[in-house]
Amino acid sequence: MGIGSDLAVVMEGVSASVAALSGLVLADGYLTSDLHAGADVDVLQRRYGLYLERLELVARLEAQLAAVKAQDVADAIDIQHALLPPDAPVEERTYAEMSAVEEIAGILTISSPAAGALVEQSRRVCSLPPVFETLSAGGVSWQHARIVADETEGLTPDSAAGLVAHFFDPDAPHPARGAAPGELVPSRFRAKVRAWRERHHPESLEKRHVKGVADRRMDYAPDRDGMAWLSLYLPGDTACAIWNRSTATARRLQRPDEPRTLTQLRADVAASLLLGAGLQPTTSSAAADADTEPAAAAEGAGNDAGPGCASTDIGKVPAPRADVLVTVPVFSLLGLTEEPALLDGFGPIPASMARRLVAGGAETFYRVLVDPRDGAPLEIGRTRYRLPETIKQWIRLRDRTCTFPGCTNHTPDNDTDHLTPWHHGGTTDARNLAQLCPRHHRLKHARPWTPDPATRNEPPGWTSPTGRHYQPEHPDPQPTHWPPGTLPARIHAMPVQFQGEPAGIEDIPPWEPDDANLIDLNDLSPEDPLWAEFFETPFALSE
Repeated sequence: MGIGSDLAVVMEGVSASVAALSGLVLADGYLTSDLHAGADVDVLQRRYGLYLERLELVARLEAQLAAVKAQDVADAIDIQHALLPPDAPVEERTYAEMSAVEEIAGILTISSPAAGALVEQSRRVCSLPPVFETLSAGGVSWQHARIVADETEGLTPDSAAGLVAHFFDPDAPHPARGAAPGELVPSRFRAKVRAWRERHHPESLEKRHVKGVADRRMDYAPDRDGMAWLSLYLPGDTACAIWNRSTATARRLQRPDEPRTLTQLRADVAASLLLGAGLQPTTSSAAADADTEPAAAAEGAGNDAGPGCASTDIGKVPAPRADVLVTVPVFSLLGLTEEPALLDGFGPIPASMARRLVAGGAETFYRVLVDPRDGAPLEIGRTRYRLPETIKQWIRLRDRTCTFPGCTNHTPDNDTDHLTPWHHGGTTDARNLAQLCPRHHRLKHARPWTPDPATRNEPPGWTSPTGRHYQPEHPDPQPTHWPPGTLPARIHAMPVQFQGEPAGIEDIPPWEPDDANLIDLNDLSPEDPLWAEFFETPFALSE
């Protein structure tokens, strides 16, 4: 029966969690009883701490019980198959499993499709021991385990094992850094897992993208209260540009006398642009727009399709004109590999889309150069030389989202905040700056949520008012995919532990130029004029 043959270890963990939870309930009862009267303790603060501890235990217990449920579901299906004779026909085995699924649905009071999905997810989770063990210990929730089950679907056993090892085995060759899987909210964990999968299996991403583009559509669904839903299924770069432009325009329309929220303004902006009404700002807002930074102005610009547009313009999707950060490995940009790129605010995109973005002229596109040995960002190409803007884009690249624990707000909405305030001696550099959404920016200044220092390539962690520390969601760079036959010849002259495929290239000692005419870029000052010449050099894109 595999993992499901013995529940003893799992049930020991469940019993320990229940005992600890009971102890906290008794402690709370003591604090509210007459026995505690006169004790020199802040009762309300202590009870607040107890409730938070109980929530932690309840979350752990829910995960452990989810492991028990997954085990039982998987074992129930296995037993149904074991009851059949070895030579039972396929049809009989199918009906036996269908019957078991229907019975599980009845017991759990869920639909048949939901029960079928539970069976598939449970069997997949139980087939991945590191995931099941972490779930049994309460280290991840069922949502996290289900994400791994979903993202390993369609992978070979070896590929699925590699994905699981990356996130759940600290001794793996290139383990994930930063917050553990269970410390990330499920949506952010899914984004990291999906990015890893797409990067290591780009051929599936390219094929699925071609099919997805063919399936693009607009859907309309009437709702109650005189409302309706309108949704677009579009290529990721187009949808991301529409969202960024709507958000930037809505932000510029926010004024002290504007009663609409950002969410409402964003919807109104999109409706106005789609209906060709345009946006006619008042004199005051037009004056405010005159002071808008070039990046924001670019995000608001576009080819509005108004009533007077030529019919030939309808249906032509322009290249995004929003402020865009796309991390493209240089070999992929040149067409030598199909390694996916990373679109800020969206996630992995096919290499073909990244090349089209560059060739199509996204007006404020930033070239993000990465170290081919480990995938870490090295520098951002720029056409603007104002230092604060360059730092702002670097922070966007590093943080991706608001850095507050659990927040998934993407960078176009966020503020660049000083971790140590300027008036307290904080400097304006990458190590003292981080992305914060407006909501958490205000909270940081209203309550003692304390950020850790950041680094050039890693965002800050946070400590809550009660002293709980939350690890940062570190970026997860990987060694660049090198074209076949292009690895430096010196690799083959190195000791055996350094030889092999490109996956081990980050183990190679840093390269040093052996020609007096060559320059090591690490020796150049950031102010050296050679950088300007380097960034102005165009890429030669493949046809």
